[in-house]
Amino acid sequence: MAATTAAAAAAAAAAAVFSFYKLVDCHSFPRTVRSFPGSPIHLRCRAPHLRPYALAAGESSTELCVVLAGGGSGGHIFPALAIADELSAVRPNARIVFLGTATGMESEVVPSAGYEFVPVPKVCLDRPFLSPLNLLLPFQLLRSIIASAAVLSRLRPKVVVGTGAYVSAPVCFAAIISGIMLVIQEQNCYPGITNRALAPYAEKIFLAFNACIKYFPRDKCVVCGNPRRLSSGSGGGVSKADAMLHFFPKSGNMNLDERALVVLVLGGSIGANAMNLAFLEVCYDMLAKQNNIFIIWQTGAKWFEEVKLVAKVHPRLFLTPFLDAMELAYAAADLVVSRAGAMTCTEILTAGKPSILIPSPTASDDHQTKNAYAMADLAGAHVLTEDELDSCSLQTAINNVLGDNNLMEEMSEKARRASRPNAASHIAECILSILD
Repeated sequence: MAATTAAAAAAAAAAAVFSFYKLVDCHSFPRTVRSFPGSPIHLRCRAPHLRPYALAAGESSTELCVVLAGGGSGGHIFPALAIADELSAVRPNARIVFLGTATGMESEVVPSAGYEFVPVPKVCLDRPFLSPLNLLLPFQLLRSIIASAAVLSRLRPKVVVGTGAYVSAPVCFAAIISGIMLVIQEQNCYPGITNRALAPYAEKIFLAFNACIKYFPRDKCVVCGNPRRLSSGSGGGVSKADAMLHFFPKSGNMNLDERALVVLVLGGSIGANAMNLAFLEVCYDMLAKQNNIFIIWQTGAKWFEEVKLVAKVHPRLFLTPFLDAMELAYAAADLVVSRAGAMTCTEILTAGKPSILIPSPTASDDHQTKNAYAMADLAGAHVLTEDELDSCSLQTAINNVLGDNNLMEEMSEKARRASRPNAASHIAECILSILD
């Protein structure tokens, strides 16, 4: 019964999509091209013929307009903002517009960064893909594509930049159908489903890691790292001593037996349960046994109150649900203990820090595990899976790194060599060179 219902829904959605293709004249492509509506060959060949019509009836705009699409999490939003910053710096008169959902974090983060934001209908993909909850997905996608196409026809952008997540899919597909140039940026070692689907139609594909090239058409790929906003990750030239004073104002007056060592623990913006629980058992043992250890612990919002109730106030422990001064935290840190999200990995490389990575097993397509092992190859990061994670294994890993100065220096040097701090400017320059 469920299979029959799913088939009926898919058939109805296909008919609706076909009608939409007719609406935008998707069949007026060269007769010599052997293709079918919606195929990669069809849309790639169709796009150049549609581009003149992307500038809807009326006078062509001489102003450069760029639309960016990506949201749902900071890992997709902040790279888009970094690209927008660079485009604005090079072309101050360019109009930069973000498209996303009204309920996603992009609806707050983007306007606060000073950019225009236009909401489009939300599309949700539940996992597993064959879940009954996805029966309405074709209709949701079609509705959002039509709404996105209407927005694009008003904005008349020269290019659409997709930074992944389901939020970007309808906007990018609307760009393809409208004949607007598309470029995409992938943050992880293993690409998400959205970027894999968009790859055949993209003009350029900007990648963070060489390991990701094998999943895309090689001739379209540009490996340039993950774009970061200038205020994050590097420490901004602040010394370790000054950065420590921000978190530990009395550290300058402490009589330490040895050089101060700072462990930065990043439990995620929401909170990584297993990781926070394991570190909770480790934290006070480290502080009690070594008077030169300092800990900056971002617990995440979900875990903060619980950790705060259990954790005792300690002059060498800085506890917070969220780190606003992330650049200072990296400047102060000697070792980073974290999940293996793409942007965190990028920040670790840029800051040149030794790291212990605990990939989230629930990340889509297990991409954090792939990121973590890529970091092990690139920067010598120590990887602990959640199956291996407990307070004993975590404390052993931390002590092994902090107790070996040569290892720490080697890990730092590898991280610095692997970093690509100019990714945002590289991407912006490449986009503008294509348009020019």
